[in-house]
Amino acid sequence: MAYVPQTAQLGIPPIASTLAQSLAAGKSVPAKLGDIIKAVDPVYGVGEFIYLLGVAGTVVGSLVTWNGNAAGTPTYQTALAPATANLAQPVAVAMSANVANQYGWYQISGNAVVATNGTLAAGPGPVYLAGAGQVTSVAVAGKQVVNAQNVTATGTPAANQAVVEIQRPFAQGAIT
Repeated sequence: MAYVPQTAQLGIPPIASTLAQSLAAGKSVPAKLGDIIKAVDPVYGVGEFIYLLGVAGTVVGSLVTWNGNAAGTPTYQTALAPATANLAQPVAVAMSANVANQYGWYQISGNAVVATNGTLAAGPGPVYLAGAGQVTSVAVAGKQVVNAQNVTATGTPAANQAVVEIQRPFAQGAIT
C-alpha cells in the first residue's frame, strides 16, 4: 500500500509511518492526535485516516478500538480489538506496526487491508470481531463490526489478511 495524503497541509507524516512523538506530547509534529486526513492509493483508492496513539502488539492491519479517555478527556489511545460482545466502540485499521508510546495513522474509511483469524470468506458480507485485532466472517451475536463488509477472502492480498470496505466502523453495541 502506498497511500499519498491528499489533505492540503505541509509536513503530514507518511500514512505507513510510526512516530515517537506528537503535538499532544509537546513536540512539534504536523499531525496531532485525532487529526483526520484523506489519502489515495493506486490500488485501494481513497481512504480516510485518523492519527492515534499505538498499543503493544499492533501489526499492519490490526483492528483497534480507539475511544480511550481519562477523566472524560479523549486520549486517542488504541487497544487491539477484543472478541467482546456488545463492545460499542469505534474501530480503525493500523497502517503501521504502531506499538505503545508511538503515534501513527489508522484507516477509518475506504478499502482497508485488515488482519484476519484465517476465517474470512469472500464478500460481500458482514465481518465480526475475532480477538487480538482480527476479524472473521463467522457470525457471533453482538460481535459484528458495523459499517464494514468483506471484499476478499483471507489470503488476499496476503496470508491472514483480507480487504474489508469500511465507513467509520464501530463494534456492535447490542444484540438486535
